[in-house]
Amino acid sequence: MCELLAMSSSSPAQLTFSLAALASHSGNGGNSRDGWGAAFYQDQDVALFREPSAAHDSALVRFLETNGPRTALAISHIRHATRGAVALENTQPFVRVLAGRAHVFAHNGNLPLIEQDDRFPVSRHRPIGTTDSEHAFCALLERISALWDTTPLPPRLEDRLSVIAAFAADLRTLGPANFLYADGETLFAHGHRRIQPATGLVRSPGLWLLSRRCVPADEPLHASGVSVAPAFQDLQLIASVPLSPGAWQPFAEGELLALAMGQVIATSAATPPSAS
Repeated sequence: MCELLAMSSSSPAQLTFSLAALASHSGNGGNSRDGWGAAFYQDQDVALFREPSAAHDSALVRFLETNGPRTALAISHIRHATRGAVALENTQPFVRVLAGRAHVFAHNGNLPLIEQDDRFPVSRHRPIGTTDSEHAFCALLERISALWDTTPLPPRLEDRLSVIAAFAADLRTLGPANFLYADGETLFAHGHRRIQPATGLVRSPGLWLLSRRCVPADEPLHASGVSVAPAFQDLQLIASVPLSPGAWQPFAEGELLALAMGQVIATSAATPPSAS
C-alpha cells in the first residue's frame, strides 16, 4: 500500500529527511514504486513536488532533503498504483484551489466503485487523472465547498470537522480510507485500516501520531531518518507506520484528528455512514 506522512509545527521548519524515510518504503523490498509527491505550505499556497517514479531513485528527493522549503505544514505520499496509470496526473498529493486557498489531499487505500456511488458526486470539482483517490478528493471538496463560499473565512473548525467526519464515514464503507487533507489553516488526518506488515492482513491502525513539545530552541529533532530543523516548540508527525521506536501512538479505527500549529486541536471518533 501507499505511504503517507504529514507534519504540523508551531513555526516554519525545514523537513529534511522525512522524504528519505518514506522513500525507504518504496525501495529495497518496498513495493511503493509508482510515484511520490510532497506539498509544503507557504501561507495559503503550496510548493508542490511530484514525480511518477520511485522516490528512492529520485535526484529531486535528494535535493529536497537538503534544500526543502521551510514550512509549518507539509503532506507527502509514496504511491503504489492500484488504480490508474503510472503518470503525473495520478501522483499524489493532489491540490485544488478553493476560496482563494490551496487545498491538499493524499489517500492510502482502495475505494472500489467510488465513481458509481451516489454519495460521492463530482461536478464543480473534477478529477484530472483516473484514480479513486483523486475522485475522493473532488467529492470531499463538493461537500465542503458550501462552507468556504460563506464569509468570514475560514469556516468554523466545528463545521469543517463535521463535514469531513461524515465524508470519512461514508468512505470507510468502500475500503481502506486513510487520508490527509489540509485547507491552508488546518490539517485533518483520518486513520482507518491498512495492510499490516506482520500479518499481511488489512487491519487498523492505518495511521500513527508522534507528538513532540518543548524542544530547546537550538536543538533539531532527529528520529530514525526524520529530521526537522530549526527547532520548534510544538510538532506533530503523522505516518502510515512508525518511523522510529517509542512514542508513536496508533489512530483508533475511524478516528479523525484536526491539527494546527503543531498541536492537536480537535478530534472526532468514528461515526456511522449515511444511507447509500
